[in-house]
Amino acid sequence: MSALSGIGTITKDSEGVTASRIIRRTRLFYVVLAVFMVAIMLIGFWPSYFGPLLRGAAVRPLVIHVHGSVFVGWMALLLAQVILVAAGRTATHRMVGSIGIAYGGLVVIMGLVVGFAAPIMHLAAGEWNLQQAAGFILIILGDMALFGGFFAAAVVYRRKPEVHKRLMLLATVALLFAAVGRMNIFETPLLFLGVWLSPVLAGMAYDVVTRRRVHPAYIIGLGVLLIGFSRVLFTESDAWQRIGRSLLAAFS
Repeated sequence: MSALSGIGTITKDSEGVTASRIIRRTRLFYVVLAVFMVAIMLIGFWPSYFGPLLRGAAVRPLVIHVHGSVFVGWMALLLAQVILVAAGRTATHRMVGSIGIAYGGLVVIMGLVVGFAAPIMHLAAGEWNLQQAAGFILIILGDMALFGGFFAAAVVYRRKPEVHKRLMLLATVALLFAAVGRMNIFETPLLFLGVWLSPVLAGMAYDVVTRRRVHPAYIIGLGVLLIGFSRVLFTESDAWQRIGRSLLAAFS
């Protein structure tokens, strides 16, 4: 009887070690994924912003620099949070997360501000025509709607880590639309989608390997992102152009 109990104890201990190892690997995976998303941001914005900024040649209005700082801050916050979880400092992660809720709101506010300020400035400088400016507003509104929706859901599900972390990833991918859009691959939609959605696809692949199934948050989120991408088809439509031009006129 004691021998059988010993075998049971060994089996239970082995299962515990295996589970702990999977948790550590998963946490490391999300750290790598966060670094990868930071890399997408840097590569996308390097030619037009970060590179010139380091050379002292990024002459931009203050509102653009503030927006850039807030965006970089979000990526830094995301990376810090996944590192805290990987290090087992979940209490600190939750404390920082309470600050992150307010910061997410700031991301949306600055996104909307620049969404209107940028096309107005480009119009004034003669760099864009009215059609381009109106189309840009739809893209930015879509970005903020996607990010805001995923982020709000992540806040609601913050007590359910498996859902929360996937929603945070989806929210950040929504923000990366602008960075990927500057990689000059927009004319090849499948390539654009492949790069933009690569963090989500990597997360889904990891789920298949470790869980034998994809988490519903990823499936629903991917569908929402694909629907959101379809807005690019309407930027030049007469219906949107009327709306976009009216918005430009109201804020000019």
